[in-house]
Amino acid sequence: MSRAIRQQNNFAEALRRARQAKGLTQEAFELVSSRTYVSSLERGLKSPTLNKVDDLAAALAMHPLTLLALSYVRDGKGGTVASVLATLESELDSLVKQAH
Repeated sequence: MSRAIRQQNNFAEALRRARQAKGLTQEAFELVSSRTYVSSLERGLKSPTLNKVDDLAAALAMHPLTLLALSYVRDGKGGTVASVLATLESELDSLVKQAH
């Protein structure tokens, strides 16, 4: 399985897990997407744009990075929450320092 397809499937699972954890139905996203589109995302048939990730995260009342990070924290295969956060902190800190 290619990395792109694997990441698409990871995002699909993350979106589904986040939606269910918040107690929302796919219909709850109707202001940002159709139920059919959300279903396609959750089945890994489509990949969202960054704007759509932002919209989906808003509907979930969470930061978009939380939704994206969740797709990298899967059953121990993508890393732990702590390891993903440590990587983000290190990389962002380095990039911010280079920009100044």
